[in-house]
Amino acid sequence: MEALSNIVGTINGIVWGPWMLALILGAGFFLQVGMKFMPIVKLGTGFKLLFAGRKASGEGQISPFNALMTSLSATIGTGNIAGVATAVFLGGPGALFWMWMTALVGMATKYAEAVLAVKYREQDELGNFVGGPMYYIKNGLDKKWYFLAPMFAGFGAIAAFGIGNGVQANGVAAVMESTFSVPTYVTGIILMVLTAGVILGGITRIGSVAGKLVPFMAVAYIIAGILVLLINIGALGEALSLVFTHAFTPSAAEGGFAGAAVWMAIRFGVARGVFSNEAGLGSAPIAHAAASTAGPVNQGLIAMLGTFIDTIIVCSITGLAIIASGAWTSGESGAALTSLAFETSLPGIGAYLITISLSIFAFTTILGWSYYGEKCVGFFFGAKSLMPYRVLWIIAVYFGATADLGLVWNIADTLNAMMAIPNLIALILLSPIVFKLTREFFASNGATESGEAAE
Repeated sequence: MEALSNIVGTINGIVWGPWMLALILGAGFFLQVGMKFMPIVKLGTGFKLLFAGRKASGEGQISPFNALMTSLSATIGTGNIAGVATAVFLGGPGALFWMWMTALVGMATKYAEAVLAVKYREQDELGNFVGGPMYYIKNGLDKKWYFLAPMFAGFGAIAAFGIGNGVQANGVAAVMESTFSVPTYVTGIILMVLTAGVILGGITRIGSVAGKLVPFMAVAYIIAGILVLLINIGALGEALSLVFTHAFTPSAAEGGFAGAAVWMAIRFGVARGVFSNEAGLGSAPIAHAAASTAGPVNQGLIAMLGTFIDTIIVCSITGLAIIASGAWTSGESGAALTSLAFETSLPGIGAYLITISLSIFAFTTILGWSYYGEKCVGFFFGAKSLMPYRVLWIIAVYFGATADLGLVWNIADTLNAMMAIPNLIALILLSPIVFKLTREFFASNGATESGEAAE
Protein backbone atom coordinates (compact mmCIF):
# COMPACT_ATOMS: atom_id res chain seq x y z
CA MET A 1 0.00 0.00 0.00
CA GLU A 2 2.87 2.35 0.80
CA ALA A 3 4.42 1.70 -2.62
CA LEU A 4 1.09 2.49 -4.31
CA SER A 5 0.77 5.68 -2.28
CA ASN A 6 4.25 6.76 -3.38
CA ILE A 7 3.45 6.07 -7.04
CA VAL A 8 0.18 7.97 -6.90
CA GLY A 9 1.90 10.83 -5.06
CA THR A 10 4.53 11.06 -7.80
CA ILE A 11 1.92 11.10 -10.56
CA ASN A 12 -0.09 13.65 -8.61
CA GLY A 13 2.92 15.95 -8.42
CA ILE A 14 3.31 15.76 -12.18
CA VAL A 15 -0.33 16.29 -13.23
CA TRP A 16 -0.71 19.17 -10.78
CA GLY A 17 2.54 20.75 -11.93
CA PRO A 18 2.94 24.32 -13.24
CA TRP A 19 1.52 23.54 -16.67
CA MET A 20 -1.77 22.22 -15.24
CA LEU A 21 -2.22 25.19 -12.95
CA ALA A 22 -1.44 27.50 -15.88
CA LEU A 23 -4.01 25.67 -18.04
CA ILE A 24 -6.79 25.95 -15.43
CA LEU A 25 -6.13 29.57 -14.53
CA GLY A 26 -5.23 30.51 -18.11
CA ALA A 27 -8.40 29.03 -19.61
CA GLY A 28 -10.57 30.77 -17.03
CA PHE A 29 -8.82 34.10 -17.51
CA PHE A 30 -9.06 33.75 -21.30
CA LEU A 31 -12.82 33.19 -21.04
CA GLN A 32 -13.24 36.08 -18.58
CA VAL A 33 -11.40 38.48 -20.90
CA GLY A 34 -13.26 37.18 -23.96
CA MET A 35 -16.56 37.96 -22.24
CA LYS A 36 -15.23 41.28 -20.86
CA PHE A 37 -15.56 39.93 -17.29
CA MET A 38 -19.31 39.48 -17.75
CA PRO A 39 -19.58 36.65 -15.17
CA ILE A 40 -18.36 39.03 -12.45
CA VAL A 41 -20.24 42.10 -13.70
CA LYS A 42 -23.51 40.18 -14.13
CA LEU A 43 -23.38 38.32 -10.81
CA GLY A 44 -26.58 40.09 -9.71
CA THR A 45 -28.35 39.00 -12.90
CA GLY A 46 -27.41 35.42 -12.13
CA PHE A 47 -29.05 35.60 -8.70
CA LYS A 48 -32.21 37.13 -10.23
CA LEU A 49 -32.44 34.28 -12.74
CA LEU A 50 -31.80 31.77 -9.96
CA PHE A 51 -34.76 33.09 -7.97
CA ALA A 52 -36.95 32.98 -11.09
CA GLY A 53 -35.57 29.54 -11.96
CA ARG A 54 -37.36 27.77 -9.16
CA LYS A 55 -39.91 26.84 -11.79
CA ALA A 56 -39.19 25.05 -15.06
CA SER A 57 -39.24 27.26 -18.16
CA GLY A 58 -38.37 24.99 -21.06
CA GLU A 59 -37.43 21.47 -22.08
CA GLY A 60 -35.63 19.44 -19.43
CA GLN A 61 -36.15 17.25 -16.39
CA ILE A 62 -35.46 19.51 -13.41
CA SER A 63 -35.85 23.23 -12.71
CA PRO A 64 -32.87 25.57 -13.25
CA PHE A 65 -32.79 26.08 -9.48
CA ASN A 66 -32.63 22.35 -8.76
CA ALA A 67 -29.96 21.95 -11.46
CA LEU A 68 -27.76 24.41 -9.55
CA MET A 69 -28.60 22.74 -6.25
CA THR A 70 -27.62 19.36 -7.74
CA SER A 71 -24.38 20.94 -8.94
CA LEU A 72 -23.79 22.51 -5.51
CA SER A 73 -24.64 19.23 -3.81
CA ALA A 74 -21.64 17.78 -5.64
CA THR A 75 -19.29 20.71 -4.96
CA ILE A 76 -20.14 21.64 -1.37
CA GLY A 77 -18.54 18.65 0.32
CA THR A 78 -15.41 17.68 2.19
CA GLY A 79 -13.47 20.12 0.02
CA ASN A 80 -15.13 23.03 1.83
CA ILE A 81 -14.16 21.73 5.26
CA ALA A 82 -11.27 19.25 4.98
CA GLY A 83 -9.98 20.50 1.62
CA VAL A 84 -9.62 24.14 2.68
CA ALA A 85 -7.92 23.06 5.91
CA THR A 86 -5.51 20.84 3.99
CA ALA A 87 -4.66 23.72 1.63
CA VAL A 88 -3.88 26.04 4.57
CA PHE A 89 -1.92 23.29 6.38
CA LEU A 90 0.27 22.55 3.34
CA GLY A 91 0.39 25.97 1.67
CA GLY A 92 -0.11 28.41 4.52
CA PRO A 93 -2.65 31.26 4.71
CA GLY A 94 -1.71 32.38 1.18
CA ALA A 95 -3.37 29.27 -0.22
CA LEU A 96 -6.75 30.88 0.50
CA PHE A 97 -5.87 33.80 -1.81
CA TRP A 98 -5.15 31.40 -4.67
CA MET A 99 -8.43 29.61 -4.00
CA TRP A 100 -10.13 32.98 -4.51
CA MET A 101 -8.28 33.55 -7.78
CA THR A 102 -9.29 30.10 -8.96
CA ALA A 103 -12.91 30.94 -8.18
CA LEU A 104 -12.93 34.34 -9.92
CA VAL A 105 -11.65 32.91 -13.19
CA GLY A 106 -13.58 29.71 -12.53
CA MET A 107 -16.88 31.59 -12.72
CA ALA A 108 -16.22 32.14 -16.41
CA THR A 109 -15.24 28.51 -16.86
CA LYS A 110 -18.40 27.25 -15.13
CA TYR A 111 -20.54 29.66 -17.16
CA ALA A 112 -19.05 28.44 -20.44
CA GLU A 113 -19.46 24.79 -19.43
CA ALA A 114 -23.18 25.21 -18.73
CA VAL A 115 -23.83 27.24 -21.88
CA LEU A 116 -22.27 24.53 -24.04
CA ALA A 117 -23.93 21.73 -22.06
CA VAL A 118 -27.42 23.09 -22.76
CA LYS A 119 -26.70 24.01 -26.37
CA TYR A 120 -25.29 20.61 -27.33
CA ARG A 121 -27.32 18.30 -25.09
CA GLU A 122 -29.15 15.26 -26.41
CA GLN A 123 -31.99 12.96 -25.33
CA ASP A 124 -31.25 9.32 -24.57
CA GLU A 125 -33.44 6.34 -25.43
CA LEU A 126 -35.54 6.97 -22.32
CA GLY A 127 -36.18 10.60 -23.27
CA ASN A 128 -33.88 11.99 -20.59
CA PHE A 129 -31.73 15.02 -21.41
CA VAL A 130 -28.02 14.22 -21.28
CA GLY A 131 -25.10 16.57 -21.74
CA GLY A 132 -21.72 17.67 -20.52
CA PRO A 133 -18.20 17.80 -21.98
CA MET A 134 -18.49 14.48 -23.85
CA TYR A 135 -21.55 15.79 -25.69
CA TYR A 136 -20.33 19.29 -26.49
CA ILE A 137 -17.10 17.73 -27.73
CA LYS A 138 -19.04 15.21 -29.82
CA ASN A 139 -21.61 17.67 -31.22
CA GLY A 140 -19.67 20.92 -31.24
CA LEU A 141 -16.17 20.08 -32.44
CA ASP A 142 -14.73 18.62 -35.62
CA LYS A 143 -14.44 14.82 -35.72
CA LYS A 144 -10.67 15.00 -35.30
CA TRP A 145 -11.30 16.12 -31.71
CA TYR A 146 -13.80 13.36 -30.94
CA PHE A 147 -11.21 11.35 -29.01
CA LEU A 148 -11.53 13.93 -26.22
CA ALA A 149 -15.14 12.87 -25.59
CA PRO A 150 -14.51 9.24 -24.57
CA MET A 151 -11.36 10.43 -22.79
CA PHE A 152 -13.40 12.73 -20.57
CA ALA A 153 -16.20 10.22 -20.05
CA GLY A 154 -13.72 7.49 -19.15
CA PHE A 155 -11.85 9.60 -16.64
CA GLY A 156 -15.14 10.97 -15.29
CA ALA A 157 -16.63 7.53 -14.71
CA ILE A 158 -13.56 6.46 -12.75
CA ALA A 159 -12.87 9.80 -11.04
CA ALA A 160 -16.40 9.86 -9.66
CA PHE A 161 -15.51 6.99 -7.35
CA GLY A 162 -12.67 9.07 -5.92
CA ILE A 163 -13.78 12.69 -5.65
CA GLY A 164 -17.49 11.93 -5.38
CA ASN A 165 -17.58 8.68 -3.47
CA GLY A 166 -14.45 7.49 -1.68
CA VAL A 167 -13.22 10.86 -0.41
CA GLN A 168 -16.67 11.87 0.79
CA ALA A 169 -17.50 8.60 2.54
CA ASN A 170 -14.03 8.50 4.06
CA GLY A 171 -14.40 12.03 5.40
CA VAL A 172 -17.71 11.22 7.07
CA ALA A 173 -16.42 7.98 8.57
CA ALA A 174 -13.31 9.69 9.97
CA VAL A 175 -15.15 12.53 11.74
CA MET A 176 -17.93 10.26 13.02
CA GLU A 177 -15.31 7.97 14.55
CA SER A 178 -13.27 10.79 16.11
CA THR A 179 -16.27 12.77 17.41
CA PHE A 180 -18.86 10.14 18.28
CA SER A 181 -16.70 6.95 18.33
CA VAL A 182 -18.85 5.41 15.59
CA PRO A 183 -16.97 2.56 13.87
CA THR A 184 -16.19 3.30 10.23
CA TYR A 185 -18.01 0.18 9.04
CA VAL A 186 -21.23 1.36 10.74
CA THR A 187 -20.97 4.76 9.03
CA GLY A 188 -20.35 2.97 5.74
CA ILE A 189 -23.50 0.88 6.08
CA ILE A 190 -25.66 3.88 7.03
CA LEU A 191 -24.34 5.90 4.09
CA MET A 192 -25.05 2.99 1.74
CA VAL A 193 -28.70 2.80 2.83
CA LEU A 194 -29.25 6.59 2.60
CA THR A 195 -27.54 6.79 -0.79
CA ALA A 196 -29.62 3.93 -2.19
CA GLY A 197 -32.82 5.60 -1.05
CA VAL A 198 -32.09 8.62 -3.24
CA ILE A 199 -30.02 7.69 -6.30
CA LEU A 200 -32.15 4.72 -7.32
CA GLY A 201 -34.81 7.33 -8.15
CA GLY A 202 -32.58 9.06 -10.71
CA ILE A 203 -32.01 12.78 -11.35
CA THR A 204 -35.58 13.79 -10.48
CA ARG A 205 -35.24 12.47 -6.92
CA ILE A 206 -31.64 13.70 -6.60
CA GLY A 207 -32.69 17.18 -7.74
CA SER A 208 -35.64 17.20 -5.36
CA VAL A 209 -33.52 16.20 -2.36
CA ALA A 210 -30.73 18.61 -3.32
CA GLY A 211 -33.20 21.46 -3.80
CA LYS A 212 -34.31 21.11 -0.18
CA LEU A 213 -31.15 19.96 1.61
CA VAL A 214 -28.43 22.07 -0.03
CA PRO A 215 -29.86 25.55 0.72
CA PHE A 216 -30.55 24.54 4.32
CA MET A 217 -27.12 23.08 5.00
CA ALA A 218 -25.25 25.89 3.24
CA VAL A 219 -27.07 28.65 5.13
CA ALA A 220 -26.65 26.82 8.46
CA TYR A 221 -22.91 26.40 7.94
CA ILE A 222 -22.47 30.00 6.80
CA ILE A 223 -24.28 31.28 9.93
CA ALA A 224 -22.10 29.10 12.20
CA GLY A 225 -18.97 30.24 10.37
CA ILE A 226 -19.89 33.91 10.64
CA LEU A 227 -20.44 33.41 14.38
CA VAL A 228 -16.89 32.02 14.68
CA LEU A 229 -15.52 35.01 12.75
CA LEU A 230 -17.43 37.44 14.98
CA ILE A 231 -15.99 35.78 18.07
CA ASN A 232 -12.52 36.26 16.55
CA ILE A 233 -13.28 39.68 15.06
CA GLY A 234 -10.20 41.20 16.66
CA ALA A 235 -7.93 38.79 14.75
CA LEU A 236 -9.81 38.98 11.44
CA GLY A 237 -7.79 41.90 10.09
CA GLU A 238 -4.52 40.11 10.82
CA ALA A 239 -5.93 36.94 9.21
CA LEU A 240 -6.72 38.79 5.98
CA SER A 241 -3.26 40.36 6.07
CA LEU A 242 -1.69 36.90 6.33
CA VAL A 243 -3.75 35.66 3.37
CA PHE A 244 -2.55 38.43 1.06
CA THR A 245 1.02 38.55 2.40
CA HIS A 246 1.69 34.81 2.20
CA ALA A 247 0.16 34.56 -1.25
CA PHE A 248 3.38 36.14 -2.56
CA THR A 249 5.93 35.52 0.20
CA PRO A 250 6.91 32.26 1.95
CA SER A 251 5.17 31.31 5.19
CA ALA A 252 7.64 30.80 8.03
CA ALA A 253 7.39 27.82 10.37
CA GLU A 254 5.26 28.65 13.38
CA GLY A 255 4.05 26.36 16.16
CA GLY A 256 2.95 23.12 14.54
CA PHE A 257 3.01 24.68 11.05
CA ALA A 258 6.07 23.55 9.10
CA GLY A 259 6.26 26.58 6.81
CA ALA A 260 5.50 26.78 3.08
CA ALA A 261 7.00 28.26 -0.07
CA VAL A 262 4.96 30.51 -2.36
CA TRP A 263 4.76 27.67 -4.89
CA MET A 264 3.09 25.48 -2.26
CA ALA A 265 0.52 28.19 -1.55
CA ILE A 266 -0.29 28.42 -5.27
CA ARG A 267 -0.29 24.70 -5.90
CA PHE A 268 -2.46 23.67 -2.96
CA GLY A 269 -4.67 26.75 -3.21
CA VAL A 270 -5.49 26.07 -6.86
CA ALA A 271 -5.69 22.27 -6.48
CA ARG A 272 -8.02 22.39 -3.47
CA GLY A 273 -9.95 25.27 -5.02
CA VAL A 274 -10.65 23.20 -8.13
CA PHE A 275 -11.40 20.16 -5.97
CA SER A 276 -13.99 22.22 -4.11
CA ASN A 277 -15.71 24.26 -6.84
CA GLU A 278 -14.91 21.89 -9.74
CA ALA A 279 -14.62 24.77 -12.25
CA GLY A 280 -12.92 23.33 -15.30
CA LEU A 281 -13.44 19.68 -14.36
CA GLY A 282 -16.53 19.40 -16.56
CA SER A 283 -18.68 17.76 -13.88
CA ALA A 284 -21.24 20.49 -13.16
CA PRO A 285 -22.44 20.91 -16.78
CA ILE A 286 -23.68 17.31 -16.68
CA ALA A 287 -26.28 18.42 -14.13
CA HIS A 288 -27.06 21.73 -15.84
CA ALA A 289 -27.76 19.87 -19.10
CA ALA A 290 -30.90 18.40 -17.47
CA ALA A 291 -32.34 21.82 -16.61
CA SER A 292 -35.71 23.00 -17.93
CA THR A 293 -34.29 26.34 -18.96
CA ALA A 294 -35.21 29.10 -21.41
CA GLY A 295 -31.81 28.87 -23.08
CA PRO A 296 -28.07 28.16 -22.76
CA VAL A 297 -27.06 31.59 -21.47
CA ASN A 298 -29.80 31.60 -18.83
CA GLN A 299 -28.44 28.40 -17.36
CA GLY A 300 -24.86 29.61 -17.71
CA LEU A 301 -25.63 32.69 -15.62
CA ILE A 302 -27.14 30.46 -12.94
CA ALA A 303 -24.36 27.87 -13.14
CA MET A 304 -21.57 30.38 -12.48
CA LEU A 305 -23.15 31.13 -9.09
CA GLY A 306 -22.07 27.67 -7.97
CA THR A 307 -18.40 28.66 -8.03
CA PHE A 308 -19.09 31.95 -6.26
CA ILE A 309 -21.17 30.34 -3.49
CA ASP A 310 -18.85 27.38 -3.03
CA THR A 311 -15.50 29.15 -2.86
CA ILE A 312 -15.93 32.90 -2.38
CA ILE A 313 -18.51 32.36 0.38
CA VAL A 314 -18.28 28.89 1.98
CA CYS A 315 -14.54 28.17 1.56
CA SER A 316 -13.65 31.71 2.64
CA ILE A 317 -15.57 31.28 5.89
CA THR A 318 -13.75 28.00 6.60
CA GLY A 319 -10.32 29.39 5.73
CA LEU A 320 -10.69 32.65 7.65
CA ALA A 321 -12.09 30.80 10.68
CA ILE A 322 -9.02 28.54 10.70
CA ILE A 323 -6.58 31.45 10.38
CA ALA A 324 -8.34 33.97 12.66
CA SER A 325 -8.75 31.41 15.45
CA GLY A 326 -5.03 30.64 15.33
CA ALA A 327 -5.72 26.94 14.75
CA TRP A 328 -3.67 26.93 11.52
CA THR A 329 -0.42 26.74 13.54
CA SER A 330 -1.63 23.79 15.65
CA GLY A 331 -0.18 21.09 13.42
CA GLU A 332 -3.61 19.60 12.74
CA SER A 333 -4.78 19.04 9.16
CA GLY A 334 -7.93 18.21 7.24
CA ALA A 335 -11.31 18.14 8.96
CA ALA A 336 -9.57 17.94 12.36
CA LEU A 337 -8.09 21.40 11.77
CA THR A 338 -11.45 22.96 10.89
CA SER A 339 -13.03 21.18 13.84
CA LEU A 340 -10.34 22.61 16.14
CA ALA A 341 -10.97 26.14 14.82
CA PHE A 342 -14.70 25.90 15.51
CA GLU A 343 -14.26 24.12 18.85
CA THR A 344 -11.78 26.77 20.02
CA SER A 345 -14.32 29.50 19.27
CA LEU A 346 -17.46 27.57 20.24
CA PRO A 347 -16.38 25.23 23.08
CA GLY A 348 -18.56 22.22 23.52
CA ILE A 349 -20.45 22.55 20.23
CA GLY A 350 -17.91 23.56 17.56
CA ALA A 351 -16.61 20.04 16.89
CA TYR A 352 -20.15 18.67 16.69
CA LEU A 353 -21.14 21.40 14.20
CA ILE A 354 -18.28 20.44 11.91
CA THR A 355 -19.03 16.75 12.20
CA ILE A 356 -22.69 17.24 11.29
CA SER A 357 -21.92 19.76 8.54
CA LEU A 358 -19.26 17.59 6.94
CA SER A 359 -21.50 14.54 7.08
CA ILE A 360 -24.39 16.29 5.32
CA PHE A 361 -22.10 18.04 2.82
CA ALA A 362 -20.40 14.76 1.95
CA PHE A 363 -23.67 12.87 1.64
CA THR A 364 -25.09 15.33 -0.88
CA THR A 365 -21.80 15.21 -2.80
CA ILE A 366 -22.14 11.44 -3.05
CA LEU A 367 -25.62 11.97 -4.53
CA GLY A 368 -24.55 14.58 -7.07
CA TRP A 369 -21.48 12.69 -8.25
CA SER A 370 -23.44 9.47 -8.66
CA TYR A 371 -25.37 11.26 -11.40
CA TYR A 372 -22.18 12.56 -13.04
CA GLY A 373 -20.60 9.13 -13.04
CA GLU A 374 -23.62 7.34 -14.44
CA LYS A 375 -23.93 9.82 -17.32
CA CYS A 376 -20.27 9.25 -18.18
CA VAL A 377 -20.91 5.50 -18.25
CA GLY A 378 -24.15 6.08 -20.16
CA PHE A 379 -22.16 7.85 -22.88
CA PHE A 380 -20.51 4.51 -23.66
CA PHE A 381 -23.23 1.98 -22.90
CA GLY A 382 -26.54 3.85 -22.99
CA ALA A 383 -29.39 3.93 -20.46
CA LYS A 384 -29.20 0.18 -19.81
CA SER A 385 -25.99 0.74 -17.84
CA LEU A 386 -27.47 3.22 -15.38
CA MET A 387 -28.99 0.84 -12.82
CA PRO A 388 -25.94 -1.46 -12.62
CA TYR A 389 -23.76 1.63 -12.14
CA ARG A 390 -25.99 2.88 -9.33
CA VAL A 391 -25.76 -0.46 -7.54
CA LEU A 392 -21.97 -0.47 -7.90
CA TRP A 393 -21.89 3.10 -6.60
CA ILE A 394 -23.86 2.16 -3.50
CA ILE A 395 -21.51 -0.74 -2.74
CA ALA A 396 -18.44 1.48 -3.27
CA VAL A 397 -19.65 3.87 -0.56
CA TYR A 398 -18.84 1.24 2.07
CA PHE A 399 -15.32 0.64 0.82
CA GLY A 400 -14.70 4.38 0.57
CA ALA A 401 -15.67 4.78 4.21
CA THR A 402 -13.00 2.30 5.32
CA ALA A 403 -10.14 3.22 2.92
CA ASP A 404 -6.87 5.05 3.62
CA LEU A 405 -7.60 8.80 3.55
CA GLY A 406 -4.23 9.95 2.23
CA LEU A 407 -4.29 7.58 -0.73
CA VAL A 408 -7.90 8.43 -1.54
CA TRP A 409 -7.13 12.17 -1.55
CA ASN A 410 -4.12 11.69 -3.86
CA ILE A 411 -6.03 9.50 -6.30
CA ALA A 412 -8.89 12.02 -6.36
CA ASP A 413 -6.49 14.88 -7.05
CA THR A 414 -4.86 12.95 -9.91
CA LEU A 415 -8.15 11.99 -11.55
CA ASN A 416 -9.40 15.58 -11.22
CA ALA A 417 -6.52 16.72 -13.39
CA MET A 418 -7.10 13.96 -15.95
CA MET A 419 -10.76 15.00 -16.26
CA ALA A 420 -9.90 18.67 -16.64
CA ILE A 421 -7.51 18.27 -19.57
CA PRO A 422 -9.99 17.26 -22.33
CA ASN A 423 -12.65 19.59 -20.93
CA LEU A 424 -10.41 22.68 -20.87
CA ILE A 425 -9.20 21.98 -24.41
CA ALA A 426 -12.81 21.76 -25.57
CA LEU A 427 -13.77 24.99 -23.78
CA ILE A 428 -10.97 26.90 -25.48
CA LEU A 429 -11.84 25.47 -28.91
CA LEU A 430 -15.56 26.21 -28.45
CA SER A 431 -15.05 29.64 -26.85
CA PRO A 432 -16.16 31.49 -30.04
CA ILE A 433 -19.58 29.80 -29.67
CA VAL A 434 -19.78 30.88 -26.02
CA PHE A 435 -18.81 34.46 -26.88
CA LYS A 436 -21.35 34.57 -29.73
CA LEU A 437 -24.25 33.25 -27.66
CA THR A 438 -23.39 35.66 -24.86
CA ARG A 439 -23.31 38.68 -27.17
CA GLU A 440 -26.62 37.70 -28.78
CA PHE A 441 -28.30 37.17 -25.43
CA PHE A 442 -27.37 40.54 -23.99
CA ALA A 443 -27.96 42.32 -27.30
CA SER A 444 -31.56 41.06 -27.45
CA ASN A 445 -32.37 40.84 -23.73
CA GLY A 446 -29.71 42.91 -22.03
CA ALA A 447 -31.90 45.95 -21.48
CA THR A 448 -34.63 44.08 -19.65
CA GLU A 449 -32.80 40.86 -18.68
CA SER A 450 -36.20 39.29 -18.67
CA GLY A 451 -34.79 35.80 -18.81
CA GLU A 452 -36.04 34.96 -22.29
CA ALA A 453 -33.00 33.68 -24.11
CA ALA A 454 -32.21 33.71 -27.78
CA GLU A 455 -31.70 30.08 -28.66
